[in-house]
Amino acid sequence: MAESGRPVVQMDRLLRPAAVAIVGASADPRAFGGFVLGNLERWGYAGRVHLVSRSSDAILGRPCYRSVSDLPPGIDVAVLAIPEAGVLDAVAALAARDCHAAVLFASGYAETGPAGRARQRALCDAAGRMAIVGPNCMGYSNFETGLALTFESIAPYPCAGRTGIAVVAQSGFMAATLRDAFIGRGLPLTTVFSTGNEASVGVEDVLAHCLADPQTRVVAVYAEQIRQPQRFLALAREALQAAKPIVLLMPGRSARARDAAASHTGALAGDHASATALLWREAVVVVQTLDELFDTTAVLLRHPQPPGGGTAFVTGSGAMKNIALDLAEAIQLDLPALTPATTAWLRDKLPSYAVAENPLDYTTIGVRQPGLIGEIVQTIAADPQIGSLVLSIPVGPEMAQRDKAQHVVPALAGLSKPAVLVLTGDDGPVEPFFTDAIRRHGLSLFRSADRALRALRQVAAYAQAGQRAARCAGVAAAAAVALPGVVPPNRICAEWQGKQWLAAVGIPIPRGGLAQDIDEALKIAEGIGWPVVLKAQAGALPHKSDVGGVVVGLTDPLRLRQGWDRLHANLAKHRPDLLAAGALDGVLVESMAAKGLELVVGARRDPDWGPVVLVGLGGIWIEALADVRLLPADLAEGDIVAELQRLKAAAVLRGLRGQAGVDLAAIARVVAQLGAQMRANPQIAEIDINPLLAYPDGVLALDALLLLRDGA
Repeated sequence: MAESGRPVVQMDRLLRPAAVAIVGASADPRAFGGFVLGNLERWGYAGRVHLVSRSSDAILGRPCYRSVSDLPPGIDVAVLAIPEAGVLDAVAALAARDCHAAVLFASGYAETGPAGRARQRALCDAAGRMAIVGPNCMGYSNFETGLALTFESIAPYPCAGRTGIAVVAQSGFMAATLRDAFIGRGLPLTTVFSTGNEASVGVEDVLAHCLADPQTRVVAVYAEQIRQPQRFLALAREALQAAKPIVLLMPGRSARARDAAASHTGALAGDHASATALLWREAVVVVQTLDELFDTTAVLLRHPQPPGGGTAFVTGSGAMKNIALDLAEAIQLDLPALTPATTAWLRDKLPSYAVAENPLDYTTIGVRQPGLIGEIVQTIAADPQIGSLVLSIPVGPEMAQRDKAQHVVPALAGLSKPAVLVLTGDDGPVEPFFTDAIRRHGLSLFRSADRALRALRQVAAYAQAGQRAARCAGVAAAAAVALPGVVPPNRICAEWQGKQWLAAVGIPIPRGGLAQDIDEALKIAEGIGWPVVLKAQAGALPHKSDVGGVVVGLTDPLRLRQGWDRLHANLAKHRPDLLAAGALDGVLVESMAAKGLELVVGARRDPDWGPVVLVGLGGIWIEALADVRLLPADLAEGDIVAELQRLKAAAVLRGLRGQAGVDLAAIARVVAQLGAQMRANPQIAEIDINPLLAYPDGVLALDALLLLRDGA
């Protein structure tokens, strides 16, 4: 058994078995056992096939065993095509026969709730060292060797000797959907694997096999729950080094956030969001839709090491050019300006009324000179500013399609950079010879410019991932700054404690001090200068303003005394427990800060995935707009500045209506400092600075919430 308690899975024995058993074999071609046997027959499986059937002596000329106990020992894979009621006994009998793995189609286990989880645990106990694929799975296929252990009737799809796509999905429906989509595009497949409930064989096991498989070039993954996050992240690092992109669709953006009430950071950096940020760190291409999963995988199959640079959009239509401009802005896809040499070449070739720019409308010249379109895309693709290219053209009549098949398709297919063809007109008919030319050249075809641009946005992000990961690896570690010594039972440090810690980290805070009585408050105020603010301090009072625990704008001793009395009256009304129990640490007296742009900066430690940091528009806007960027904790400061520019409120950071922009470098430094402390200090659960005031020449942390982990 593995250290985790999961059986050691030998994926080669699963995907290249010498012997397969079908428990519940049937002559009925529509029974699950009949589907499996039919697939083995059609695909020409060359290994030994053992059938177990209570009702048949032979099926398709193959003899049948009456029970699992009669099977020979040491079978590589047994497929259980039987109802759930008989699965447990069959698993125990297979384990006794030293079977390596069992594929369980049956449902009614962990996916159904507590009782089902108990049944699944019983399966694992009965299996012992035997691996379980599923339960609640559709099985798997190895297209390299011709093996289909699934309860669908699948036609052979020979892919031996071709590098291709591996599909890994927890959902059998999604595994089949992805398989059919890629086959429909004529793309080669290596493995299609449905993991189901993952009693012992998980996404990570299959992914590790795919990365080691020389025939697999890109891996498409559908996962609703990644059960071994740290292993998955480690495999993603291997995939980046091996230039084997992982394209992942992971639904669940609305998953619950742990300790959401403790801080804004906790609410916004939930499980799914944290996972996405750390997967992004390791260059996993996390897509948002099924279409993006299809499309991005197809492009990366042809170009698994895409170059950096923006996207060029080439068309013969001014309308399509305008559509591309709007969409690229909406999805934050860079359409960079072309170099002077490229624009000069275009001006020389195009009519005087054509504008030599990106996106490019080359007008109607392609009708008279179809070969010129090929020259145009080759010239633009050679521009050092360009990393990928879209050519959007109408299907056209038969003559036009022949011109494009002859001139355009070879030109696009010959580019060393990702290039895709968009044939507009939705389902408008495409001549078979045109489709054949596109497939023969391995060109990615789209009928939607929207889908093409979204796919290339993901490809461009992957192209940048390697350099970013290298910069992350180069970020120096920091020494852990000592945490406050006294923490209340709720593990939340009072603001004054959090601010002392921030100051020790190197983050600017207002001048001030903690007062126990009015005389001490007056002394602090006179020392730091007027006006001042008063803030009640207790770890049990993270949201002070809600109960009147903050009084601002106190400009002299009289107003300070009045503010002191008002603050304590508010607490007596709303939180008398703090005063009665002596749980109030005191009152923080601080200088009133000059007006600045309010941001939120925070960090959170996901117990499974690890630490992430957060930055965005703060104050009341964080709840209204949730305009934040969630980032890995070791992101380089330059990359943090780039992410600030991706906020919806980026224009506000740069300055609007005569207002000066804020100090992006100082903001990035605070984000990086928090990330460094999260990495150095495992006792920290969350940090929340809201607001962090940003100025043209620095920042100031006005509030601080520090949440420690249990036992810290």
